[in-house]
Amino acid sequence: MNVIETLPLAVILPAAALVALTLLNIATYMAFRHDKRCAIAGMWRVPEGTLLTLALLGGWPAAKLAQRRLRHKTRKQPFAVLLNLIVLLWISAPLAALFWPWLAPLRRLAIGA
Repeated sequence: MNVIETLPLAVILPAAALVALTLLNIATYMAFRHDKRCAIAGMWRVPEGTLLTLALLGGWPAAKLAQRRLRHKTRKQPFAVLLNLIVLLWISAPLAALFWPWLAPLRRLAIGA
């Protein structure tokens, strides 16, 4: 019998989500790094919509890290504002689900209660 077959679904799904988010964050950081290198070399760039989509899907920690570490996309105000709004959404949505009673169905769905 396989080890994964013996694990309950409540363990497998969070672990899979963690792996997926880790891979997404690695891809996001690499996309920002590639865009920065293309900007320096004067080559075709990664579209801003792609970078923002990666952040919205869950790669926002890597996007903010890359923005700081690579000093990339810090002066482009529309991009910086949108990225900060995505971060705010990712931080505020779980808090809203915890504290607003009308979001109780989402809370039950999220914690599996």
